[in-house]
Amino acid sequence: MKEFIQSLPKVELHLHIEGTLEPELMFELAKRNKVDIPFNSVTEVRDAYNFHNLQSFLDIYFQGANVLIHEQDFFELTWAYLLRCKEDNVLHTEVFFDPQAHTERGISFDTVINGIHRALVKAATELNISSKLIMCFLRHLDEVSAFETLAQAQTHKDKIIAVGLDSTEIGNPAGKFERVFNQALEQGFLTVAHAGEEGAASNIYEALNLLKITRIDHGVRCTDDNELVKQLVTERTPLTVCPLSNIKLKVFERMEQHNIVSLLRKGVCVTINSDDPAYFGGYMTDNFLAVNNALPMNKTEIGQFTLNAIEASFISQSEKQRLTIATQSYIDQHQ
Repeated sequence: MKEFIQSLPKVELHLHIEGTLEPELMFELAKRNKVDIPFNSVTEVRDAYNFHNLQSFLDIYFQGANVLIHEQDFFELTWAYLLRCKEDNVLHTEVFFDPQAHTERGISFDTVINGIHRALVKAATELNISSKLIMCFLRHLDEVSAFETLAQAQTHKDKIIAVGLDSTEIGNPAGKFERVFNQALEQGFLTVAHAGEEGAASNIYEALNLLKITRIDHGVRCTDDNELVKQLVTERTPLTVCPLSNIKLKVFERMEQHNIVSLLRKGVCVTINSDDPAYFGGYMTDNFLAVNNALPMNKTEIGQFTLNAIEASFISQSEKQRLTIATQSYIDQHQ
């Protein structure tokens, strides 16, 4: 099964590019950019990746982002992730970036997006990996900051497919950003949002109803509300679930307790993703393997995660059809 999963075509829909900053690159950029970081070795950094909740992760996540200063830094960060995609046979990825994490410390929006975009363009031609870019608002910041970020995105609408909402749910309800999302929708952006990870199932309803999102990032708390699960099944509303992240952040204590496979078997359009793989210990193949090792599935079920991700992606119908045929062919050949 390991070989089947390794070579399975994959599509990633929930990946924070800042969360792919491996300790080795963090040290390299800190030295190059003369940025002080509170670690003396790669080992110290990895030891610090022992989180007990989302906030403890976010504290070190934003600390690590301080080494990203120049366009080339963002290019190298993104390119390193895309090389991992190639190893894991990820054919398409939809990448989150947090402009406010950088503009708040004086890095220009243009610097951030141009570096990321340059790597994505290179991957399309050299690695045959397609991509979309999603700009996230940090929900712990205020509405004014989100509106300013949306304004900064206007000259880059050709690069950004959607807006999202991330950072801590607690104390930051979806309604705080309803007006920003309405404006983004009017401007032609698609919308997604983190909901139902550390927060309650009611947060998922709010994100769907107030922000008009087309897919839910995380959403694992949906199982606290049977009617919500039925709605997700009926409406084919995708969940971009991040299994290893959920364990690292104690959303579930053990992978055996995770609800991702039961959601799949109930007919929810659930997908597997890596979230912040440098911090949570695994890219796409690692996540697939971790789920199957704890909650064994047959090959058809494993392959369904990719088919769901293709369905949930923001690519064209013709491209969805092409990837679906390729994935289904792979599954059929290995039965």
